[in-house]
Amino acid sequence: MTAPRRILLADADAFFVAVARMVDPEGAGREPLLIVGGTRESRGVVCSASYETRAFGVRSAMPIARALRLCPQAVCVPVPRKACGQKSGEIRQVLERFAPVVEAASIDEWYLDLAGTEALYRHEPLADTARRIREAIRRDTGLGVSFGGGTSKLVAKLAVEHAKPKPGAGADGVFVVPPGGESAFLQGVALADIPMIGPRFQERLAALGMRTVPDVLQYDLEALTGWLGAREAAWLHDRVRGVDERDVAPRLETKSISRDETFPADIADDAALARELLALVTRAAADLRAEGLAARTVTVRIRDFDFRTRSAGRTVEQGVMSDRVILALARAMLGRLRSARRVPARLLGVALSSLAEDETADQLMLFERDRDPVVETERDRAVARAVDQVRARFGPRGIGPGGV
Repeated sequence: MTAPRRILLADADAFFVAVARMVDPEGAGREPLLIVGGTRESRGVVCSASYETRAFGVRSAMPIARALRLCPQAVCVPVPRKACGQKSGEIRQVLERFAPVVEAASIDEWYLDLAGTEALYRHEPLADTARRIREAIRRDTGLGVSFGGGTSKLVAKLAVEHAKPKPGAGADGVFVVPPGGESAFLQGVALADIPMIGPRFQERLAALGMRTVPDVLQYDLEALTGWLGAREAAWLHDRVRGVDERDVAPRLETKSISRDETFPADIADDAALARELLALVTRAAADLRAEGLAARTVTVRIRDFDFRTRSAGRTVEQGVMSDRVILALARAMLGRLRSARRVPARLLGVALSSLAEDETADQLMLFERDRDPVVETERDRAVARAVDQVRARFGPRGIGPGGV
């Protein structure tokens, strides 16, 4: 008989807030009402909010202006990017001392597969192992990390919400669902809390009278298929039962996605280069979505007629995957390169990096599109997915950008 999987999700507690307090102990470090992601004058979004500000309704991904209306006395500070990267690396180093396989889900979340470590840890309960790891992280990095655990990545993801030190919750930082306890645990889960059940899917399910896991469990797969179609019905049927066969594995194989074009004749015209850029972005973005990834960094590379190679890139706070947003970023980078040296070009390239699994593909992006042309919205993602579906049915030439 196969032993149950032993999976943990480590989720750093208010990570950006905690790091900001370390960077500025005399300022941000003393302020309980802290918002990280911008300044009072900026038009950005909340990257992280202290637990004290969350009591006012402030949430991640909320526009800074709205957050300040909810909590006017809050202090805003920019994201300490370099320090966050360093602290993320420090946490991972501790995790790798305890688990043979560690997968980074984001800068502040990691999945651990502890299969095969039972004898090493003298067959102690998974929750006890998680507490020892948690103590080691606190000791070595000064940061708090909550752990959710179970037999699958899905259960671990849901469990960690019960572990986080929310005000009045009484959580101790570790919550593990034992093997066989998945059904009982999921009885109290809302469908909106299950990853990949975004607002649109929630609306469809609510129209069928399904808002919680028990609402779905009363129907068999055949009934669900009649309402949702075979693919979505099978997926939902498994998820409400805690079934998730995804492995914990480091994403080492895909560090970046790039597309280049060497021209048969040098191109000097800006409009012509813009058309080439559009074609490259269209291909790269489609490949990104096919891998189920989002990118935080967009880089444009140009090789001039004299073989001089130059590049410019930009990194954004939230991973993006839509053609419109990636193209907006790429156009800005090309414009910067052309302004610096407007000479004929023999090669143009686009690279997408800082990749992570796109777990928010069906979730509403709480941004206001008219505030920043490079902020991705729900509509951007919906359009991108619709285009992918057309190409899957009719081939790559089934639909394409008008400028190509």
